[in-house]
Amino acid sequence: MTMTNEKMRFWSPEVRELEPYVPGEQPKIQNLLKLNTNENPYPPSPKVAQALEKQLSNQADLLRLYPDPDASVLKEAIAKQQHVTADHVFVGNGSDEVLAHIFKAFFQQEEPVLYSDITYSFYPVYSQFFKTKTKIVPLNEQFEIDIKDYQQPNGGIIITNPNAPTSIALPLTEIEKLLCDHPDRVVVIDEAYVDFGAESAVALVDRYENLVVCQTTSKSRSLAGLRVGYAIAQPHLIAALETVKNSFNSYPIDRLAIAAAVASFEDQPYFEEHCQKVIVSREQLITDLKALGFNVLSSKANFIFTSHQIEKANVLAEKLREQGVIVRYFNKPRIDNFLRITIGTDIENKRLVQSLEKILH
Repeated sequence: MTMTNEKMRFWSPEVRELEPYVPGEQPKIQNLLKLNTNENPYPPSPKVAQALEKQLSNQADLLRLYPDPDASVLKEAIAKQQHVTADHVFVGNGSDEVLAHIFKAFFQQEEPVLYSDITYSFYPVYSQFFKTKTKIVPLNEQFEIDIKDYQQPNGGIIITNPNAPTSIALPLTEIEKLLCDHPDRVVVIDEAYVDFGAESAVALVDRYENLVVCQTTSKSRSLAGLRVGYAIAQPHLIAALETVKNSFNSYPIDRLAIAAAVASFEDQPYFEEHCQKVIVSREQLITDLKALGFNVLSSKANFIFTSHQIEKANVLAEKLREQGVIVRYFNKPRIDNFLRITIGTDIENKRLVQSLEKILH
């Protein structure tokens, strides 16, 4: 919405200066193939629907009551699945809210927080919103994170792993070096896509008091519409997040979201089966795209980051849209000739490849 300066006189000076995060497009077009926001192509576990039905039929009267502010049953379910105790778990209204609390709880320091030049684009937004000092650390020429570049004074470090939008993952050995190199600073590993083939840093939580791991149910558990995210860390760090949360919103997760997320965590076989389906489809799509002249970065996520050897990315994105296929294009330095493409079902991926064949040939 266009806003005149006259109307903006009611806004605070800080809000006038904010540059908000721009989410992926959510168009309302029939027969659209939507491969632009990294949503899971498969539905959540059937147990999720059963849990929601139970809440709405047998326990609907409880909706008049506030939910458990601690979401204790959800923390227990996450803890069991992640092989930690419940006091190692923090939950929030999507991982974006969890990340916001992380910025407030740990990065308000004299030294700057460090993160990559190409990474999750909400980090600069939070930095501006919380007035966090920052220092950008460029990825190397291969679009990889080199932890040697983080050998500098800082007030904390945040890394998306696998990185977004590049899809490349750091091995645990490199993350552990980072933790050892900065024992007096919080290191946050944002693992929104970790379940599609990368190594989770949760395995390191008990050994490092400065580690926070952030995850979400939006991708691998197909619950993007319910907004449940969480962090795993040692209890002293969880306590800081709880302090921030209870100074902002004591009830961030509603009863339905709690019930659905718990059901998802209790169906581990379904979760593992469908993560593997995405992985297999990803590898086939990479093979198909390389045959069409695309260069594809190594991916451990439910998306790929790719550029064509001849056609420009923005041109491909527009021509795909004309055929009812939407992918993500970033008009930003270093990556303005890349497309980020979410992995769909095999049928959806085939439609994408056929559309690209038409465009290229």
